[in-house]
Amino acid sequence: METRHWYAEGLDPEEMLFQWQYGPVLPATRAEAKELLAGYDGQWWIAGGWAIEAFTGVPRPHEDLDVSFWRKDIGRFYAHVKDRYHVWSIGAGAMQLITEQRPGLPDSADQIWLREHALAPWKYDCVINPDRDGRWVFRRDPSMDFALDEVTWVAPDGIRYLNPELALAYKAKQRRPKDERDLDVTLPLLPKAKREWLGRMVEHLHPGHAWLERIVQG
Repeated sequence: METRHWYAEGLDPEEMLFQWQYGPVLPATRAEAKELLAGYDGQWWIAGGWAIEAFTGVPRPHEDLDVSFWRKDIGRFYAHVKDRYHVWSIGAGAMQLITEQRPGLPDSADQIWLREHALAPWKYDCVINPDRDGRWVFRRDPSMDFALDEVTWVAPDGIRYLNPELALAYKAKQRRPKDERDLDVTLPLLPKAKREWLGRMVEHLHPGHAWLERIVQG
């Protein structure tokens, strides 16, 4: 099996440190995620940089694939993938193997990592999204919630993705080089209403943020 080691060429220092501490990563593709979750009876969608790429059509390297699903559905998600992957809950610096005897999530966990076994690379970094009466809760400001169809869209590949303005609102906090690049390629393609929404949200979350002038200019 091909693996990508912690010292692989092109990894940024943060990713190198992660792989040195937790093991190699060989992220799944969108097609692999679609195949894995075929027949899954819950809702799921892709966020992060892949959501930006699906919207813009502009490719870039990706260190992971952010598959998201409802926190309330952890049991059904585990049942769907348990025969193919080991499932780990991640949160507050702690990792815990999810098993049939211990199928729940600790309160501190907000991610799920999947790999085939202890010697295999990590394949999926799943984001666990809370809901409020079936509505998508914005983790940057949990007082806000939206219908899932308001914050996601289904691309021609049949996969549901987080809206680009939401993906950028998440990315504004860290402003890594890849986040700056995602902003650059997305802004010219965002409809005016979505660009204005993004500006209001970034101002709400990060008053005076350096992105605001660029968002206004489009």
